[in-house]
Order: sequence, then C-alpha cells, then structure tokens
Amino acid sequence: MSEQSTDLRETVRRRYAAAAVKVSEGGTACCGPEPVEVDENFGSTLYAAEERDALPAEAVAASLGCGNPTAVAELREGERVLDLGSGGGIDVLLSARRVGPAGKAYGLDMTEEMLALALANAARAGATNVEFLKGAIEAIPLPANTVDVVISNCVINLSVDKPAVFAETFRVLRPGGRIGVSDVVADDALTPEQRALRGDYVGCIAGALSFAEYRAGLEAAGFTGITVTPTHEVADGMHSAIVRAVKPPAAGQP
Repeated sequence: MSEQSTDLRETVRRRYAAAAVKVSEGGTACCGPEPVEVDENFGSTLYAAEERDALPAEAVAASLGCGNPTAVAELREGERVLDLGSGGGIDVLLSARRVGPAGKAYGLDMTEEMLALALANAARAGATNVEFLKGAIEAIPLPANTVDVVISNCVINLSVDKPAVFAETFRVLRPGGRIGVSDVVADDALTPEQRALRGDYVGCIAGALSFAEYRAGLEAAGFTGITVTPTHEVADGMHSAIVRAVKPPAAGQP
C-alpha cells in the first residue's frame, strides 16, 4: 500500500473513531467532515421509524450510511450475512432480526471504538446471532464460501483499494450468494478531480467510483447480474445508489 493510501486509511479510521466516541458520550454522528448532526442524505433518517424504534438509541445515533441496505438485500430466514464497515452495528442488528435465530449476522470494522460501540449495542438489543470482527474490508477475516449475503452502507467508497474489496467479497460469498450494497456513486462524466471538488474523502464523496467503474470492478471480480440504481442525489452529480450483484452458482447448482 502506498504512503498516500496508508494516510487516507488512517484519516478515515480517526474520523470514525471520533464519531464512535461522540456517540458513546451521547452525541450523534454523520458521514461528513465532522461527527455532528446528520442531514436527509445520510444517517438514520433513511431507515423506517419502526426499524429505528426497535434498536438501541446508540446504534441509531451512530448510523453513518447513505442508504438502508437491509431493505434491499432481501434477507431470508437462516441466512448468514456480512456487513462491511459495520460501524455502530445498526445494519448488523437489523440483519440479525431478519435472518432469525437460525441465521447469523457478521459485522466487520477496522475501528476499535466502533467495534466497542457495536458490541455494547448488540448487548442492549439482546442479539445473540451476531458477531463483530476487527479487520479491513480489503482483507476479510472469514474463510471462503462462508456467507450468503454481503451488505455495506456507504463504506466501499472509503476504501483505498476497491478491487481488493470486490475480490474479497466474491471470495467469502458462497456460490449463488449475492451483494446488496448502498454506496455513493458518481456520474460517468465526472473525473476523479471533479468528484474531489464536490466533497472530501472521509465525507464519502471524493473516493466514489462512477457507475461504469463500479460495474467494471464487480465484473472483474467475477460477479454477474450487476445493477447500480441511483436513489437520491447527495451532491452535484453524486448519488446514493443501490448496488446488487450475484456470485455465479457452482456447476449443477440451481
């Protein structure tokens, strides 16, 4: 990893660590340059009221995403789901409720402070079918063919090595498994320099892929059935989008 990439990752880590500490102290967090209040484009306002009301207040306050991946991943009873960049645990806890006692929800985060907050939120929620892992989304600490569904909420755009994220996601999915991701995606006409003018890296803007780049990255990793569907604009030419894709089934598998 280059020195610049290492610096960017550390900047992201510090920013989300600060957000976790702020929530633990009774504040809120958002996807932006400072861990302060959210707006309509990011955070817990993108979840239904009944979903927010069923979770610990700290999990809701720590919501940093640009969408609601659990609403689009079509989770089923008994499935194993992995949330990349799980933060305070809101999507893990919602996933755990959807997959039920026979299923399991994993959360992966590189920030000690967020992991501590997520564990506390899981305890408050009484969730027993969850597990939080420390690690990077570019090197997922799970065996191959482990999970049925991978979700993520406005985190992949923060990665300094997105091809590695796509490759690792493909590796841990079982054949026939799928992804249901919310992420920030740029119009194809915008150059990386133009994206950077619309927001900083830790603000979930500068690191965003374009629609074409996102599809190409998933295809290169081996995914099929790829769709990238914008839902709402978060900056000029930058959109929150729902990303779906499938790992092809094994030979003879329906």
